[in-house]
Amino acid sequence: MMKFTEDHEWLRVEGDLVVVGITEHAATQLGDVVFVELPEVETMVATGDEVVVIESVKAASDILAPVDGEIVEVNDALTDKPGLVNDDPLGDAWFFKLKIDDMGVLDAFMSEDEYADFIG
Repeated sequence: MMKFTEDHEWLRVEGDLVVVGITEHAATQLGDVVFVELPEVETMVATGDEVVVIESVKAASDILAPVDGEIVEVNDALTDKPGLVNDDPLGDAWFFKLKIDDMGVLDAFMSEDEYADFIG
């Protein structure tokens, strides 16, 4: 199951974790990504906290925490290959995995069809 935010992030449930990345739409808007700064593992985040910094040839952007939780894993591959964000935004280019208390909070986010309508 994937959910989407109005900030163009995707959320995928893997067991008791939520994997977070950005959508293809966001990656296209950013242009070629040249740098990704990831958070520290075991960091507690609250909804709206700046968690990841992405720099592209066009701009710098922040990825915000979509929900409260603890970062339990980061995708170190992005440090060496930030271009993965452009090459495979919905797959290999995930940013971090969160352990959250209540999976029910994900119901508030858009489905794939709703997101497609949103970006229209």
